[in-house]
Amino acid sequence: MSKTKHVSETPATQWLRKHNVAFGEHPYDYVDHGGTAESSRQLGVPEHAVVKTLVMEDEAARPLIVLMHGDCSVSTKNLARQIGCKSVQPCKPEVAQRHSGYMVGGTSPFGTRKTLPVYVEASVLALDTLYINGGRRGYLVSIAPAVLTDVLGAKPVECALPD
Repeated sequence: MSKTKHVSETPATQWLRKHNVAFGEHPYDYVDHGGTAESSRQLGVPEHAVVKTLVMEDEAARPLIVLMHGDCSVSTKNLARQIGCKSVQPCKPEVAQRHSGYMVGGTSPFGTRKTLPVYVEASVLALDTLYINGGRRGYLVSIAPAVLTDVLGAKPVECALPD
């Protein structure tokens, strides 16, 4: 008998299947405020390969998604300059949830409630495989980085700051 937990479909996995994207499933025990350090430790993968999905907004409160290495943070100044905005800041958790349709800690860039512009840290695209939230807390999917640009339409930016 396999020890893998069965993970039911999420809007993210439905989106991936609909777009014929090959992905691996990686459930782990969600820890409040554990973040990518906890998921990478439990799954035995480098935190740099775990990509966090951040819901942010520009000065006009227009939402956008930024995909960033787990061990880095976003330079909002650099991001704003590269995407032609005056400023960018993280959304409040309840606002992020309203835009994405996902609980904070389980946000995926795939299958969001609204179609949001997605930006990806350019160096993420150089990874062999990345691990990104699969649409619920305690669940990552592994995919090829090209999926982010080729299928999701994410635009590369350079705005990483080491944590």
